[in-house]
Amino acid sequence: MTLDWITPAKRLSALPPYVFARLDELKAIAREQGLDLIDLGMGNPDGSAPQPVIESAIAALQNPNNHGYPPFEGTANFRRAITTWYNRRYNVKLDPDSEALPLLGSKEGLGHLALAYLNPGDVVLVPSPSYPVHFRGPIIAGATVHSMILKPEKDWVIDLSEIPDDVARQAKILFFNYPSNPTGATAPREFFEEIVDFARHYEILLVHDLCYAELAFDGYQPTSLLEIPGAKEIGVEFHTLSKTYNMAGWRVGFVVGNQHIIQGLRTLKTNLDYGIFAALQSAAETALQMPDEFVTQVQDRYRERRDFLIAGLEKLGWKIPKPKATMYLWVPCPPGMTSTDFALSVLQETGVVMTPGNAFGTGGEGYVRISLIAECDRLGEALQRLEAANIRYQPEALLSS
Repeated sequence: MTLDWITPAKRLSALPPYVFARLDELKAIAREQGLDLIDLGMGNPDGSAPQPVIESAIAALQNPNNHGYPPFEGTANFRRAITTWYNRRYNVKLDPDSEALPLLGSKEGLGHLALAYLNPGDVVLVPSPSYPVHFRGPIIAGATVHSMILKPEKDWVIDLSEIPDDVARQAKILFFNYPSNPTGATAPREFFEEIVDFARHYEILLVHDLCYAELAFDGYQPTSLLEIPGAKEIGVEFHTLSKTYNMAGWRVGFVVGNQHIIQGLRTLKTNLDYGIFAALQSAAETALQMPDEFVTQVQDRYRERRDFLIAGLEKLGWKIPKPKATMYLWVPCPPGMTSTDFALSVLQETGVVMTPGNAFGTGGEGYVRISLIAECDRLGEALQRLEAANIRYQPEALLSS
């Protein structure tokens, strides 16, 4: 029996196809065919969370007080751990009672923020390419997304001067993300000062996604939006424990910044969820208190993988600048191939999974994202498979000769 009279809400039909879901289907087919996949698609860190975090979770599980509903606003201890971490990392002082809110991962919080603050027809400024929830959340909320197309010649940094004045005057929220997923781009502090001035002038709510705050290399230190004078008056910043602490499946993140913006998000969340299991919040406290030596080890691991894979791809014709942060390489497709065609071709011919750039918006067309989520021996095998399948990057001139 088909229920043709039951139709999804129009907001679902407004969403572009979710490329990750299609990739999952193709990966399942490949596995059924016995293909050994090297999955460098999703930003899913390999390995487990740090042992002290696991032990903290086990101890918290054994405490019966942690098995009831947690406070809607998160436990007081976790909120204090968040604000203490921010003060230590960025010299930014925050009120744990009003300027920090735990989340079921930053993706949930970013999506719910759009629902909390956007009405149908509101204009939102979003970079393209960008992390999908930055534009999918507003689409679900019924907003109109104005894509700010990022360009390689500008190092994938937003050019605010290209935003038409009439669009800027209508805009309600601007989402941005540096260090960037998917491009790996970083933005100088001067850009953060510029975007705060821009948002204050046009009265735009700023939403910064600082997911890769600690995955930085070669002496680079990412900037927090909240370091910039005046930013907290108009903005919030999202963070997650998924990447640095290998806690992607734990679903723990948080938002900090303007207390009134956070209160609006909290109000929506109290109607939709009960927050993070208290035992996980206890473990997250431990993660944020990990010594700097642990973070250095994480950075060294990803830097080694970055350098190894860039050197290997160079032998196949690619010349890729070393990103200063994130766990990704942003790799151009061979001329004449779309990002989807190239990613699917590589998957089918080699079993190596990459993410098509158009999954991150139209501005990502012509590129694929490779996640540094495997050890160098496995990355070396991926390179060998590409070479064996004669998958290379050749300039237009060579292709036409």
